Amino acid sequence: MLTRKQQELLLFIHERMKESGVPPSFDEMKDALSLASKSGIHRLITALEERGFIRRLPNRARALEVIKLPDVYGAPPPKRGFTPSVIQGSRDAAAGQREVARPAAARPVESATMTVPVMGRIAAGVPISAIQNNTHDIAVPAEMIGNGSHYALEVRGDSMIEAGILDGDLVIIRDGSTATQGDIVVALVDEEEATLKRFRRKGDSIALEAANPAYETRIFGPDRVKIQGKLVGLIRRYH
Repeated sequence: MLTRKQQELLLFIHERMKESGVPPSFDEMKDALSLASKSGIHRLITALEERGFIRRLPNRARALEVIKLPDVYGAPPPKRGFTPSVIQGSRDAAAGQREVARPAAARPVESATMTVPVMGRIAAGVPISAIQNNTHDIAVPAEMIGNGSHYALEVRGDSMIEAGILDGDLVIIRDGSTATQGDIVVALVDEEEATLKRFRRKGDSIALEAANPAYETRIFGPDRVKIQGKLVGLIRRYH
């Protein structure tokens, strides 16, 4: 059960996101609920988060997501936001590193399709700038992705051609930090290079295996590799 103030705040955030797609500011929440200070809003948001009604998205200002509403009010608004914790830039980048927000769960467009954000390019070969900001959304068959948060990346390179992944393909990635033997994953190496490779464990090490004999398998210590998601689908355009 929610208190009256918790319910009022949840519905205010919900209605504002339906109208503008952007959560209200803390000052707007304070005024809407006639509270004397923003500390009361912080307490209400924490309570709603602990009860599973909202989620705060990391590394973004005013980043709130309504996960559910009390049953009497129906479904929440479409989910927004994005965050694979992949850092823009390669080992050779002169500028610093930058994280972007994690992806929201795919949202329904109609019964047969879902939309996922296209987040830039991923290297399937030599290191390149791996992740950019959300450029646009793409509709994909709902049965391709299932549950969870997803994002799409444009492939650059030919190191995965024997796995049927070609330069220019769009790969659909389920966001996550774990992988099993043989999964094709987005791997972040040394916090600066992101690449699409097959995941293997070799003793205490991690192998990132290409699907092209022209490329060598790369071996790393487990502390040097972070899994950013797992391949679940592929979209190819023919021109």
